[in-house]
Amino acid sequence: MRAAVLEEFGKPLALREVDRPVPTAGQVLVRVVASGLNPLDVKIQAGQAAHARVEPPAVLGLDVAGVVEAVGSGVEGFAPGDEVFGLVGGVGGRQGTLAEHLAVDAGLLARVPSRVDLRQAAVLPLITITAWEGLVDRARVRAGQKVLVHGGAGGVGQAAIQIARAHGARVYATASPLRAGVVEALGATHIDPRSTTVEEYVAEHTGGEGFDIVYDTAGGAVLDASFQAARVYTGHVVSSLGWGTHSIAPLSFRGATYSGVFTLLPLLTGRGGEHHGEILGEVARLVDAGDLTPRVDPRWFSLDTVADALRLVGEGTADGKVVVDVGR
Repeated sequence: MRAAVLEEFGKPLALREVDRPVPTAGQVLVRVVASGLNPLDVKIQAGQAAHARVEPPAVLGLDVAGVVEAVGSGVEGFAPGDEVFGLVGGVGGRQGTLAEHLAVDAGLLARVPSRVDLRQAAVLPLITITAWEGLVDRARVRAGQKVLVHGGAGGVGQAAIQIARAHGARVYATASPLRAGVVEALGATHIDPRSTTVEEYVAEHTGGEGFDIVYDTAGGAVLDASFQAARVYTGHVVSSLGWGTHSIAPLSFRGATYSGVFTLLPLLTGRGGEHHGEILGEVARLVDAGDLTPRVDPRWFSLDTVADALRLVGEGTADGKVVVDVGR
């Protein structure tokens, strides 16, 4: 089969013929139709993501949507012909999705929502699992709460806005003025963090009490600001980029709590992957209910033009998430 292979960090991926994988017990063989790209793929290619544990040569690509071609022993719930999607590889020694076929643990997969095609499904796994783990698993989002999403116009931010609103929360999101329309179209109240201080928007939108949940997708100074924006006593800050050194005093002084999200953990440890499949089943239900809609950049890329696709992701100028069309 053909695959885009990382042969050396910092170099373009090379299109190579490699052996087609054979599913073992508990796995399914997926014919890859579409691979959704993420900024993490760009960082891995550049050698700037040691936490992803990638050693060249490696096939990159985290997100997949495709068709089941065969199932290994012990697999239940999937059969040849099923359309599936998932966060399945590209890290920790697992083959990635920029290849024509993929053998993947069945627990990592869910059936594609009926309201979207495979290109749209391919952009959902990483961003929705990351958002869900923070909002639902850690913070227990519920109706009536006020949720602040930092970086609301990004992939995880957009997923977080929609998941929080689907659970009945009122959502606020920071974004640049140029991206205000993106978060407002998703039903969030826009906050410009460049022209408004934390104290000002906490006072305006929560009467000074703070937000019930603050989801940080940016890290650094934004995480520090998140600690200041949490609700007194019951606030919960969640971060998917909680790196670096931070003072938790502002959070402690409010009596609030913090949780970190590391979405790659099941791929790196081999534990907990079934929960990712369960999350994607819930995500599929939200999509089919019209509560969650993926945004896909309209440009088309193939394995032959994967370098152009990764370049677009790295530039950060795409109008939605970027997809590589691997097969039909």
